Amino acid sequence: MALRAEIGLSGEDRRKMTFNVQAKASNLNKHGAAVQLHKELSIGSTVVIKHPRGAQIEARVVSQIAAVEGLCTYGVEFADQEQAKNFWGISFPSA
Repeated sequence: MALRAEIGLSGEDRRKMTFNVQAKASNLNKHGAAVQLHKELSIGSTVVIKHPRGAQIEARVVSQIAAVEGLCTYGVEFADQEQAKNFWGISFPSA
């Protein structure tokens, strides 16, 4: 969906440095989202997404979508699909 959310994002970047930053999520869906941040991440790494209302969930970085002037966009997929069902607080249509 073409919805956006401000999120917290934590994990390790490509240099194995721990981070905990504010980021933006777009293209929200029941399996994950696209996240934008000023960090370079490794494909396959795990991050923790924190929703502003307090919920958090682990996600795996599955792709790099873009990198423009230091702002990187990654596709992330929730690790636990059962926990992910209500993470965004949105009812997604069935396929």
